[in-house]
Amino acid sequence: MSRIRTTLGLVLVALAVGTAPVLAAPPGAPAASGPSGASGTASGGAAVARATAGEATAEEARLDRDVPREILRRSGFHGVAPAFTAELERARSYAAAERAVVRHGSRLWQRTVDRVQGRGPAGGDLARDDDRPLYWARLGMTRGLRSWEPGFALPAGARARLAERLESASRGQESVRYPARGGVKRVLMTGFDPFTLDRDIRIGNPSGAAALALDGTLVRTADGQWARVETMVFPVRWRDFSDGAVERALRRQLPRVDLFTTVSQGRVGRFDVERFNGAWRGGFGDNENVSVTGTVPVADPASQPQWTTTSLPYRRIVEARTGPFPVYDNTSVTEIPAGAAAPVVRPDGPTPGSAARAGGGGDYLSNEIAYRATLLRDRLGLAGLPGGHVHTPVLRFAADNATAVTDPEFLRERAAITAQVRAIIGVAAG
Repeated sequence: MSRIRTTLGLVLVALAVGTAPVLAAPPGAPAASGPSGASGTASGGAAVARATAGEATAEEARLDRDVPREILRRSGFHGVAPAFTAELERARSYAAAERAVVRHGSRLWQRTVDRVQGRGPAGGDLARDDDRPLYWARLGMTRGLRSWEPGFALPAGARARLAERLESASRGQESVRYPARGGVKRVLMTGFDPFTLDRDIRIGNPSGAAALALDGTLVRTADGQWARVETMVFPVRWRDFSDGAVERALRRQLPRVDLFTTVSQGRVGRFDVERFNGAWRGGFGDNENVSVTGTVPVADPASQPQWTTTSLPYRRIVEARTGPFPVYDNTSVTEIPAGAAAPVVRPDGPTPGSAARAGGGGDYLSNEIAYRATLLRDRLGLAGLPGGHVHTPVLRFAADNATAVTDPEFLRERAAITAQVRAIIGVAAG
């Protein structure tokens, strides 16, 4: 999920795909309309204000279209939001409302994980390994929370706090559980929501699907041991990243794990291990149609580096036979060299003193989660912890499918990507 700058050959490949959701922000694509700011802080704050004022967000407004309704109906998730809002209406205090938010948010995450992993009823004819029911059901819940009129006085900021709990609970961020060590390695993986939905509202995100398929599972590592994988997913919204959502979710987890990998959808037909991550936002619109350009806003900006690097065993991952898609060690970046004014592409990583304009993973939120996670690794003093970003291939519908929410090619590619993510984690954790 990146605004990836690549060589001309890859650009031509991406453009040739046509209507498929090739990249979050393909090279040369115009940014979506919306507020922008030099650092992203101002526009992020405005988005938060809109999100708590009772008016549906751009994400929530898409719920009324036919495709989300079909996905919810065909997965059995169409009753999730009504059940949540009914309990919210019965709440007679903030504490009761918070309990309802956490209970229903956690239940949604676990229900989706169970469905993807084959436990319990499917609830409909949509393939079990689909990540989209989670996304659309959550938006139904957030819209219900936004329009809720409690029968008691709600303190200032209380609705925003409830929204934060709903987000974190329904994204698996509050349910990470590792067993006692016992020789089992601990792996944390993150994925993303679907995105570019105004381009094609049918799309899912293979990183989210893989996260649901792997959550709580054991993976055999390359050296014959076992690794327990815990996962979570993140929104495709600048404001959440500006507000520290990544750091809040990962700060407690990184010291406990043996390996972490952030994962998102990237280029057509290939996996990439992104070597370098840049401290720059390139301005492509997010799922709320908000565009932000500027330096990635983090705590203590005076000590903020322009670049962070992966500590994943990229050579071992690239050399291993993990699945049908090729895997690349991507070292390309876009930088403004020290003393220069114009950005240039460097195929072999940044030069000393340069200013970041795109990491290997681009200048969108996949680059940013990689930057934030590896910066947090460094600031926590975890220099020996393997971690970094992996881009999956683009998940595409069949060429002759312009309207259906699923097709055999879509299902095959999603299953193949998930299986290869699992294999890559096994190699990395070994």
